[in-house]
Amino acid sequence: MIRAIMHGCNGRMGQVIAGLIKEDTQIELVAGIDVSNHIANSFPVFSTIKECDVVADVIIDFATASAVEGLLAFAVVKQIPVVLCTTGLSPEQLKQVEEASGKVAILKSANMSLGVNLLMKLLKDAAKVLAEADFDIEIVEKHHNKKLDAPSGTALALADAINEEFDMAYEYKFDRSQERVQREKKEIGISAVRGGTIVGDHDVIFAGNDEVITFSHTAYSKGIFAKGAIQAAKYLAGKEAGLYNMHDVISNQC
Repeated sequence: MIRAIMHGCNGRMGQVIAGLIKEDTQIELVAGIDVSNHIANSFPVFSTIKECDVVADVIIDFATASAVEGLLAFAVVKQIPVVLCTTGLSPEQLKQVEEASGKVAILKSANMSLGVNLLMKLLKDAAKVLAEADFDIEIVEKHHNKKLDAPSGTALALADAINEEFDMAYEYKFDRSQERVQREKKEIGISAVRGGTIVGDHDVIFAGNDEVITFSHTAYSKGIFAKGAIQAAKYLAGKEAGLYNMHDVISNQC
């Protein structure tokens, strides 16, 4: 049985993951970390990660960006692999993740969904053909009105998946309201919509002369992300130091 710590256990995703793990015979939650204690859990909950003294095989993180530094420090000292799902990390924090991965296994993904990660692969193939044919690329993402970061980590990951095929030659345009200029060919526009209870909706638009091709992914519940995170935790437990992603998890299942 894999022993997991849920970092951010009383948040929305933390509770979804906890519910799914209760029904899983391969993994169990042995501790949780959360500043809020308003929910009764079947496992001990600590207000900070450094207070946790429970032995575990892996940490699943769905907390906040401000808690990442402490999480990484704890993981390195305790040598516990981390499935890092928190988005909105700064360049400095991303550097800390990379440095920590040299000492402990870290799986970082902006989106834990199998569908989204397959979409990234499809976009790479499509971009090779369509960008060369002068198609413009735009990404529109929609999320619920309580989401703090914009654009979403998934939108940036989709843009990066495309940009990697061109040696990162494209620049990202997040706001067109402050200037009146014609669109550059080597740019990817990224727009964010916040409203209601939208779980997650991403459209990648390839707009050419007289035709438009759109790749879409819609999440109808947080369960798809929770299931992916649990799969990732099972995969990462016991792994050597290094930086992993969901493509590693998917490849391991094939």
